[in-house]
Amino acid sequence: MATYDVFARFYDALTADINYTARAAYFDGLLRPHIGEAARVLDLACGTGGLSIPLSRLGYDVIAVDRSPEMLALAMQKTAESGLSVLFLNQDMTALDLYGDIDGAICALDSLNHLPDRKAFEKALGRVALFLRPGGVFAFDLNTPYKHSHILADHAYIFDTKEVYCVWQNRTQGLFTRIALDFFVPEDGVYTRYSERFTERAFTQSEIETAIAQAGLSLLHVYEADSLLPPKPESERLVYLTKKV
Repeated sequence: MATYDVFARFYDALTADINYTARAAYFDGLLRPHIGEAARVLDLACGTGGLSIPLSRLGYDVIAVDRSPEMLALAMQKTAESGLSVLFLNQDMTALDLYGDIDGAICALDSLNHLPDRKAFEKALGRVALFLRPGGVFAFDLNTPYKHSHILADHAYIFDTKEVYCVWQNRTQGLFTRIALDFFVPEDGVYTRYSERFTERAFTQSEIETAIAQAGLSLLHVYEADSLLPPKPESERLVYLTKKV
């Protein structure tokens, strides 16, 4: 899998439109009824800490895990500036190894779609479930096969910010989308080019339900992204709320 060392440098600029405070409040609404106050929560594939920090502000004891050292370095810097306390761990989600149990977990922004295949997806869910206390809940989102075939597809997108000019190109075949990112950064009066390549994999509903069951989790709800509405055929991202049985 990709290391996202280049992507980390520009990640915040390219996701500046995401309201992380609102998204943290959304996941809080999913988790809190099941795990209560003063809970220990895992932010899996935390990236640069966009959700870890507002979750900490909401009173959670946050453990944040990511496989990219570059992402974690930025997350730790932002957390230090906020005055909050978050435990950051540099780990692959398929080899998650915590120091104790957790009450809840989230994995957001289609991070699980970056796993290469069904076996890795099943393993990641199993590792989270291993550390969830009985009755603990795990909420995660996934880009849908519809998004891969209709939105990502073979399309190209342009992002133009003050920090970087980014060309995003997709090549989709079945459930897999190969993504090529080229970053053009103004440096000393000229543009320097950096590149990142990775693949996203969509999962079918059958694959998702099988992985949830094999992990020892129970599927409570499936929602349209950032809502409590049921899925639609054209849903681009779905949220799965599961509970350890």
